[in-house]
Amino acid sequence: MEKRRAYSDQDYWSKPVPGIGDPNSRLLVVGLAPGAHGSNRTGRMFTGDASGDFLFPALHKAGFASSPRSAHINDGLRLQDMFITAVCHCAPPDNKPTSEEVRRCRYWLQADMDCLPNVEGIVLLGKIALDGVLALPMYAGMRRKDFPFGHGAFYAPRGLPWLLCSYHPSRQNTQTGKLTPEMFDAIWQKARQLLGQGR
Repeated sequence: MEKRRAYSDQDYWSKPVPGIGDPNSRLLVVGLAPGAHGSNRTGRMFTGDASGDFLFPALHKAGFASSPRSAHINDGLRLQDMFITAVCHCAPPDNKPTSEEVRRCRYWLQADMDCLPNVEGIVLLGKIALDGVLALPMYAGMRRKDFPFGHGAFYAPRGLPWLLCSYHPSRQNTQTGKLTPEMFDAIWQKARQLLGQGR
């Protein structure tokens, strides 16, 4: 992968990017994949790119992040009652993972979930995140057509973590107005409200 000129003096992480957050969290956030010059460079989910610049102010405002800014892996940022992972842990070509990449990386998404015994709900950042979670064994038997993706769509399958969908905070969504700060804030306020109700 060719470095951007702005980061030419930096060493890229260029390895699978692990999930981050509180191992006792009640809320899991599932994104798409590391950005080529964001997480793939910094080694931390949603760090160092425009998606993170949109995500972390919203998380901070809702009380899930200690800071509204995520600049680098040693900046002291902490997540509170939240864990962030992704459907794919490696930066895909053109930021579009193939179905085979998603399938091969499913093990790691499941491994993250297995380490989080207190999860009550999942916020899904994009349709690929929703499809990736619904493909996990715990959701086996669920009919995909019963879970259409839409911003703000909410599902509460019996005995499983609830699902709350949001558009991904990618530049193509935020710069076009498809996802506004107000729309995104409402997702995290809803998640906070749902956690307050318990299981």
